[in-house]
Amino acid sequence: MTGSVNVAFVWDNFGPLHADRCDAVARALGDRGVVVGIELFARSETYGWIPAAGALFEKVTLFERRGVSAWRVAGALVGAIRRRDCRHVFLCHYHQPYVAISALLLRVLGKRLYFLGDSKFDDYPRRLWREVLKSIYLWPYHGAMSGSPRSRDYLRFLGFRAPITPGYDTVDTARIRKQAGLFAAPQFAERHFVHIARLVPKKNTMVLIEAMGLLQRSGRLSRILRILGDGPEGEALRCRVRDLGLEEWVRFDGFVQTAAVSATLSRSLCIILPSIEEQFGQVVAEALALGVPAIVSPAVGARDELVRSGVNGFVVEPDNAEGLAYFMHLLSSDQELWASMSAGTERYRDFAGTARFSASALALIGHTESAGKARGASR
Repeated sequence: MTGSVNVAFVWDNFGPLHADRCDAVARALGDRGVVVGIELFARSETYGWIPAAGALFEKVTLFERRGVSAWRVAGALVGAIRRRDCRHVFLCHYHQPYVAISALLLRVLGKRLYFLGDSKFDDYPRRLWREVLKSIYLWPYHGAMSGSPRSRDYLRFLGFRAPITPGYDTVDTARIRKQAGLFAAPQFAERHFVHIARLVPKKNTMVLIEAMGLLQRSGRLSRILRILGDGPEGEALRCRVRDLGLEEWVRFDGFVQTAAVSATLSRSLCIILPSIEEQFGQVVAEALALGVPAIVSPAVGARDELVRSGVNGFVVEPDNAEGLAYFMHLLSSDQELWASMSAGTERYRDFAGTARFSASALALIGHTESAGKARGASR
């Protein structure tokens, strides 16, 4: 890759993780190019995070409010990219009309497009007509970055033949550790279980509550569970906690910002994510950055590369409350096992860090630049 490279990363809304990734690419590029982070809307429909800005890239917000037509969003996005002379553009949510329109226009304008995605075939039942439509949506892209091997395989299933690199769902592990470093690491006996997720059915939090009930009834419950997140299932979960008499053992903290997430993880025994559907599971990467083992379901995309059962965590079926309770008790009662698994997280941290994201982004850019030169030389 030679010459100046201007790169745009486009997301619906910017949280801390998006800023981490843009900063990582800007750091890797140095004075060879400029990184622009474009968020379509100022606020997220899903998360209550504080709007994030990076230190090394220019952040652009297109609209303060939603409810804007797809054509207007596409026009604003294409205009922002052209004004900043960004030749390479990374896009997420390819199925959204405003992204699909933007991708077609940008391709016609000669931009190099890359898709960011972590969907997997096993996320939910698939329908043929929708899969065919998705394959058409992917036509404008010159490459893709996937969240896990399963998301890469899903793109290949859709007929995507351009280069695919790994490392989409990564975090700035240094930032996570710095945030957590403000708090002293607790003793083994003082650590708690933690579940960080939106309170929606697919996160399967109810099975985790049932596992806590099983531990209590068997006399093996010795640690509290902290639940970080909010959502429509919150009241039903609280009712079940009351029904099981777990009020003193389960604490609902609501949605918290990234610094509080890092602080809570640093004092945790393990992160528990028994999801029925989970494209990746970003909190697993954050936990690994702090040496915290994970108990996850097979649905969690992060399992593919970040969790090895018996090494730095356990994998358990999402409908298996008994198995989940067993693994929770095992980690809770055996300090030597926990210390071994905490140490076992270290070998997978490089897979979780944003250096991997920046390397993958630059690899895609380098491939398309080389391909373009080769085509030019053959004419």
